Amino acid sequence: MMPPSMQSDPVSESVAAAANRDRESVVRARDLSLTFETADGPVFALSGVDLEIDRGEFVSFIGPSGCGKTTLLRAIADLEQPTGGTLAVNGVPPREARLNRSYGYVFQAPALYPWRTIERNVTLPLEIMGMSANERRAKAGEYLDLVNLGGFEKKYPWQLSGGMQQRASIARALCFDPDLLLMDEPFGALDEIVRDHLNEQLLRLWAKTQKTVVFVTHSIPEAVFLSTKIVVMSPRPGRIIDVIPTDFPRDRTLDARESPEFLEIAHRVREGLRAGHSYDD
Repeated sequence: MMPPSMQSDPVSESVAAAANRDRESVVRARDLSLTFETADGPVFALSGVDLEIDRGEFVSFIGPSGCGKTTLLRAIADLEQPTGGTLAVNGVPPREARLNRSYGYVFQAPALYPWRTIERNVTLPLEIMGMSANERRAKAGEYLDLVNLGGFEKKYPWQLSGGMQQRASIARALCFDPDLLLMDEPFGALDEIVRDHLNEQLLRLWAKTQKTVVFVTHSIPEAVFLSTKIVVMSPRPGRIIDVIPTDFPRDRTLDARESPEFLEIAHRVREGLRAGHSYDD
């Protein structure tokens, strides 16, 4: 008989397995490159990208215009095809992750159909998936409440402000409960006051849903405020210059931006961008 010290403990094994799942990489890139072939010759968008994003992280990509931030996000979403290296999403190729509906995608513009109500815009993915009308309405109510748009179900996009439209697009991306939320500069076109408000709302949403978020931005304060990890990228071809962890509490407010820690991280991001010659554009 095996001595007690050597016997397996099912509870401990279960806890360990759960911890390992929590540490699983949702996104893993190794020596990733992507080249666009054009009439004027090849355009080298990404080169030698190594990146790991763990479950539950909020990771921001920041860099100069044209550095490949959105290209990398689109490669994760299987909207662009890498030409070298490897890329996995939830441990499978991006195409398989897309077919598994592993991610929701929020574009720079809300991309809402003007002839559909907010409810019917939010439930469009569920309609495509064949979910019943009653289930769709219930899901729409749940996720519109989550983004503080309860009561606006029957409104049309043109009846909502830009910030409200973008919140509706976030609800649409979340309505089928994906593991991963991909966000391509969703607040870039909004004024600073609205943007600050939505940044705080997004943090609360992230804390409630426990999703993994990958976020593209040009704003240093936005990247530092939102992220658990900031990925600083060089001009094209996009490479990763620095990966900067942060350790702010999840319930932080905009006041955190005045803290010495915040200013120190923002300085490191700025120095990384300067090192990559990002201001030569």
